[in-house]
Amino acid sequence: MTNDKVMYFMAAYGKYFPANQMMFLRDRIQNLDDNQLMMISALEFHDPTVLLIISVLIGTLGIDRFLIGDVGMGVLKLLTGGLCGILTIVDWFLIMNLCREKNMQKLMNFLEYGRQA
Repeated sequence: MTNDKVMYFMAAYGKYFPANQMMFLRDRIQNLDDNQLMMISALEFHDPTVLLIISVLIGTLGIDRFLIGDVGMGVLKLLTGGLCGILTIVDWFLIMNLCREKNMQKLMNFLEYGRQA
């Protein structure tokens, strides 16, 4: 695969993944062919900024946790009002990193097993 395609992918999708994993991700993507890169581009990743906005606006209901697939914490936040707002405020600081980690897990599952998680 050409270096231009890898750089384009990294520029377009870089905000969806943890910064400390970017070099590892670049190396993995360089070894893919064009068809596999198109399949990865078709995956739906959650935008960390959108999840932060959702967390600030309606985080007490746990919707931010449900969106990233953390159903247990979502139910806890829903039933307890975000643990009386404490967990909601904590999530304002954590949700973007959690979102990036979930996106990385989805991509790694796809690269290793060729399926969506």
